[in-house]
Amino acid sequence: MRTDQILTRLERVFARLDREPERPAHLQTPRMSRHRVVLLASTLAFYIAIVVAVLTTSWLVRLDWQIMFFRPYEQWPQLHAFLDYLVVLGQRGPTAVMVAAWLGWRSWRQHTLRPLITLGVALLLLNITVGSVKLGLGRLGPHYATQIGSAELFAGGDIFPSGHTANAVVTWGILAYLASTVVTRRVLSLVSAVVSLSVGATTVYLGTHWVSDVLLGWSAGLLVLLALPWFEPLIARSETYVFEVRERLRSRLEEGQVSEPVAAALVPLVSAGGKWQLRRTAEAPAATGASGGHAPAPRAVAHGAARPHVIRSERTPVTPVGSRRPAHTERAAARGTAARPVAGG
Repeated sequence: MRTDQILTRLERVFARLDREPERPAHLQTPRMSRHRVVLLASTLAFYIAIVVAVLTTSWLVRLDWQIMFFRPYEQWPQLHAFLDYLVVLGQRGPTAVMVAAWLGWRSWRQHTLRPLITLGVALLLLNITVGSVKLGLGRLGPHYATQIGSAELFAGGDIFPSGHTANAVVTWGILAYLASTVVTRRVLSLVSAVVSLSVGATTVYLGTHWVSDVLLGWSAGLLVLLALPWFEPLIARSETYVFEVRERLRSRLEEGQVSEPVAAALVPLVSAGGKWQLRRTAEAPAATGASGGHAPAPRAVAHGAARPHVIRSERTPVTPVGSRRPAHTERAAARGTAARPVAGG
């Protein structure tokens, strides 16, 4: 694909994001309700109980060793090939790409960066919380255990909690968190629960994790999802900041403060909703003849329609002339709400 085609597609994407966000009126951003706080506290208590049980080499560690000696992969070898593929649903790289692709389409569809930013915040929280505990406790996995009956802690390992399990909870659970309808949210919550439970059980079957690793991984991922409403103000500020940076780049292009190669790359990213072009300016012929010298070197100037540049949060929605999106007044009347016009182009 040629560079100009890529830039043209980028311009279309940013032009769509430049419109006012479209969110279903009946679905609000998840908030930290009393019910969610109770779930968060209960999950945190369970998380601490698992850590204490492993640190004290309790019955949970004995259960770990019993299942390890049972060797499920030898008891049911016919499942091995299938479960080798299923466990990929918990690997961070493939799952992040798949979920980011879907949420990227959602961002383009709803004219907002919130889905992608929410995914980024959730993965960042997951890496910090799970990674720090992994490195701090340093537990070895079943295949590398050295002393029967030991918790295998502080030995340089990195499997407690299970990253596969926690990642499956967060990456698939974020789809339910960002669902556009209540019914879809419930269905996706069930699907993400089944996927994360399956991934965790698969790691135990393959012998790559102890049972206690999986239990802590489930609770670690659930803690991230339950705490996300506390980060909604940060997500909103991040989206506003992205568009403020875009407005500053647009102003610099107008003032000619950017070199021609950089301007050629930036124009499609900041020119959403308007027709922009680069042109070279030179001194007037009369001035050149009077001075008897050569015209100065041309410079790139980005020209657009003269209009005040306001940030995304300050814009008022207006219906453009010739908009290809209908107002859907009948659909809005059926919902009991007024039709919302689309801003931008």
